[in-house]
Amino acid sequence: MSEIEDRWLSIREICEHLGVSSDTVYKWIDKHAMPAHRMGRLWKFKKDEVDEWVKRGGAAEHFKRNPDQP
Repeated sequence: MSEIEDRWLSIREICEHLGVSSDTVYKWIDKHAMPAHRMGRLWKFKKDEVDEWVKRGGAAEHFKRNPDQP
């Protein structure tokens, strides 16, 4: 894996990758154990960790409980 692909992603970048809003990502961090790492005031993400979490159904749990929310 190249260094660029393995770098830490920002909230904006992970939102773009997943196609969701930052509010949704913050909810997933808080309530659904989305893999995120706090660095000072910022949240950072490893793409492979987030992709694995999505594959395991982590994001799907949000939509099962809150189908009308983004």
